[in-house]
Amino acid sequence: MESNSLARTDKELAELYQRHADLVYRLCYIYLKNPVDAEDAVQSVFIKLIQSQMVFNDHEHEKAWLTVTTRNYCKDILKNWWRIRRVALDTLPEVPSWNGHESSGKVLARLLSLPEKYKTVLYLYYFEEYSVKEISEMIGHKESTIQTQLSRGRKLLKIDLGGNYLE
Repeated sequence: MESNSLARTDKELAELYQRHADLVYRLCYIYLKNPVDAEDAVQSVFIKLIQSQMVFNDHEHEKAWLTVTTRNYCKDILKNWWRIRRVALDTLPEVPSWNGHESSGKVLARLLSLPEKYKTVLYLYYFEEYSVKEISEMIGHKESTIQTQLSRGRKLLKIDLGGNYLE
């Protein structure tokens, strides 16, 4: 193999996986609402990464690429006709809550019940701490659209949680 090859070593792939596996799993779970399907999707996303010869500028570029790839992969999964006829499991993974007053499972369950356009931007903003500008670039919508979706999503989540959140 040439020294200037774009192929990643096993060590580099392992480090990349360690840095981003949790993010990819949580995003997959947000979309697929099933831990088994989310685990399968994580494997598929990282296989796409291994097969691609993408060169990243830095860790944030890696994270953004994986976020967009994960989102697109999960949307493709959800388009399958059999997926519509499946029943989601009720168990939710533990994710840090937004304010510590309620269990994170309750907040995440409420977030998952929101329409996709709201749950995605809320998750990326609050759980992954992306800025409005970064979310805008990832999703491909204007910043003003993202801000509107965040605002409306917060209102829906606040109503759903009984007015105790995001005040």
